[in-house]
Amino acid sequence: MNMFSDSSSSRLPVVVKNLLIINGLMLLLKIAMGTDQLGRSVLDNWLGLHAIGSPDFKPWQVVTHMFMHAGPNSGQGWYWHIASNMFALFIFGGPIERVMGAKRFLNYYLLCGLGAAALQMSVSYAETQTTVADLEEYGVSTAEVKRMVEASHISVDEANAVLHGIVEQHPGSRNAVNAMFWDYAGVMVGASGAIFGILIAFGMLFPNVELMLLFLPIPIKAKYFVALYGLWELFSGVRQQAGDNVAHYAHLGGLIFGFFLIRYWRKKGLL
Repeated sequence: MNMFSDSSSSRLPVVVKNLLIINGLMLLLKIAMGTDQLGRSVLDNWLGLHAIGSPDFKPWQVVTHMFMHAGPNSGQGWYWHIASNMFALFIFGGPIERVMGAKRFLNYYLLCGLGAAALQMSVSYAETQTTVADLEEYGVSTAEVKRMVEASHISVDEANAVLHGIVEQHPGSRNAVNAMFWDYAGVMVGASGAIFGILIAFGMLFPNVELMLLFLPIPIKAKYFVALYGLWELFSGVRQQAGDNVAHYAHLGGLIFGFFLIRYWRKKGLL
């Protein structure tokens, strides 16, 4: 089957088109609403995904975070976050939606995003428990840990005062204290988990389509590109370095959930 042979293929399918519009509008709204005392986006505080246990966590964030992206408060080059995600959705989403149909494609997109959030939050929770154990070794009490969590949504000066006080009382705990604070002050935003679901779907539905990548001067089949990308995300997640704020396990979660959804639907004869 030639996925580009249909005369309607030049028109952007309805779900892909509306997802592009919604993500663009949410970015404009985010910019318009500005930042809080910690320099975080006000809209991220409501719609970005916070760690379970954070004062800012709300149940709806497991869905809304995938319509949010980095903004000017995120530093230089912030626009590449939404640009790369929406470009991938634009390029790969259309052929997949035409195969799946609008309703199934939307369900697939959302489920991959939810699966990505589930894996990332599970890994983050495990890492936080390790940090708590490290803090206990330095004699940091449960009450002090609670103060650090609460400090994640107050002003910069107040937060620094809380953290500095705990570090002074427990020498050597600075790295663990900072890690604990940012575990709860951080927020996950972006459609990347769902987009990685789109990539695995493309690799499974159109495995032999050859892709030309800017950083690779030779064509590569979709199935190999997706497999290599998945392995790279796994590697990056396992050895994540300080300063790397990419949710690698969310990307991997989107790939995994997408893979099993496609397998399940094929087994049921739905694809």
